[in-house]
Amino acid sequence: QVELVESGGGLVQAGGSLRLSCVASGGTFSSYGMGWFRQGPGKEREFVAAIVRSGVSTYYADSVKGRFTMSRDNAKSTVYLQMNSLNPEDTAVYYCARIRPAAEYFSSSYYHMDDSYDYWGQGTQVTVSP
Repeated sequence: QVELVESGGGLVQAGGSLRLSCVASGGTFSSYGMGWFRQGPGKEREFVAAIVRSGVSTYYADSVKGRFTMSRDNAKSTVYLQMNSLNPEDTAVYYCARIRPAAEYFSSSYYHMDDSYDYWGQGTQVTVSP
């Protein structure tokens, strides 16, 4: 059984930064790409970022491109989301998820779809004050 546990959320002022972490247990972490999603109040869950299993390529939603950076450390079975220049619109619960199946690359659109992921964390709250 795969378990994903996020941490690092909190309250930050606009313009500030946070780094989220997601630690995986079970399965072979380095065989799978990973993604971050978020769900803001009253909104549907949306794609934020994804990273291929080797870590050499990343994908971002247009809304976070240039501000957020996703990375991974396969030795620690951990993915990160560095979030800079945060604004109130970034307020959401952030989830990490594992892409299926075990492969290096997919089409760009594949990363954006909820159904492309088979395991999800419980989420971590990020609140950005004006």
